[in-house]
Amino acid sequence: MKFALFFLLTCTLTLGACSDRDPVSSNQPTAAAKRVISSVTWTRTPVAGLAESRRHPLGVVEIRAGQPVQIRSLLAHTIASSAGMTQRYAIELAVRDIGSIRGYAIELGEPVDGMCGPDGGRTGAEQIIADPQVIGVIGTSCSGAAVAASPVFSAAGLALISPSNTSPRLTSDLAGNAGPDYHPGYFRVSNNDLYKGRAVADFAYRELGLRRMATVDDGDPYTTALVSAFGNAFRALGGQVAAITQIQKGDADMTDVLAEIAAAGPDGIFFPLFEVEGSPFAQQVREFEGLEDATLITGESLLALGFISQPHSEGIYFAGPETNHGANFNGVTGKTADEVLAAYEATRGASPASTFWAHAYDATTLLLHAIEAVAVAEDGKLLVDRAALRQQLSATTGFKGLIGTLSCDDFGDCGAGLINIYHHADAGVTELAQLPVVHRFAP
Repeated sequence: MKFALFFLLTCTLTLGACSDRDPVSSNQPTAAAKRVISSVTWTRTPVAGLAESRRHPLGVVEIRAGQPVQIRSLLAHTIASSAGMTQRYAIELAVRDIGSIRGYAIELGEPVDGMCGPDGGRTGAEQIIADPQVIGVIGTSCSGAAVAASPVFSAAGLALISPSNTSPRLTSDLAGNAGPDYHPGYFRVSNNDLYKGRAVADFAYRELGLRRMATVDDGDPYTTALVSAFGNAFRALGGQVAAITQIQKGDADMTDVLAEIAAAGPDGIFFPLFEVEGSPFAQQVREFEGLEDATLITGESLLALGFISQPHSEGIYFAGPETNHGANFNGVTGKTADEVLAAYEATRGASPASTFWAHAYDATTLLLHAIEAVAVAEDGKLLVDRAALRQQLSATTGFKGLIGTLSCDDFGDCGAGLINIYHHADAGVTELAQLPVVHRFAP
């Protein structure tokens, strides 16, 4: 493996050991930012569960000579497949670029479908933990799947690292309180949606001059938490959330919810839906009397080739991660983002269909590097302590990735909180990396 370019500083694992981290690079907001960003009140003990897991060993995986180091992926394949398949291909590139761990081959195994929901997340997690040789997992694609998968992996002692989960329920309120669906061993390189809620509110209120907004969610842990974060941040700025509406998964006729929104008379609508429901919503809202001129803002779930190639996506604003990582390099493999992207396109014959390809590459290298750091060679075998692996991941700081510098907090949030707002003003633009950035947010 190539680690010459890798820079990793390890902080101690006691509470407060990394209190001097830079707010942007470490995902630790300033005191002022905490007051505005935090939009939920959770009373769960901040890190008691994590401390408990460290006191009790969770198993040592023994790898004999000739056997591989086994990791798995739990991604969305049949639902939200553009995201899941994009991540899968990037994970495969990362495994190929690393090659081996202390002379032992890396086996990714057959991908498991998390289906972007709790049933798939739980079933997939149970399938993976049935194999005692699995050391860690990359996933899930969707927060809804992670809510059900995370407790299963946590109880089994496995580390789960997500490229694209964003719901604050899975980690914390960024003010020291664990989310209701936080479980030890869960990590993510994507940003906590409390940042995105603040970014959208800032942009809508300060840049667009919007004062009355409506929100739409589908009951999913991702969409409900995000519209809540946005609403709280927008109100804090002086704006009004005139309508809080909800559709059902699978809905195609948006007449009722559009009528409710139109009656409230908003000047903007925030609808961070998935493509199955988001596409008909975007199409029908433009045809609904009274909403023809409403400003539309959505999230990264619709920041996908399948949606932006549709004519009704024109004019919409998107809040999501950086799509052009350029010369950023991964400190484990030494590959730049441009090199990984070129390899992706050469291998798949097309550009990534969604935004989280670089996140998946970084999540995989982060996991594999941590495995190598804790692996012990003994009597012709490689021993990997799952509890030590969790500790190693928790101590991550200054990890150089394609998406930037990653540092993990006590609840598994490793992203830097950087959010872009894109404007799809020209329907002729159908490449994600070509969408113009009209606003940048950093906590």
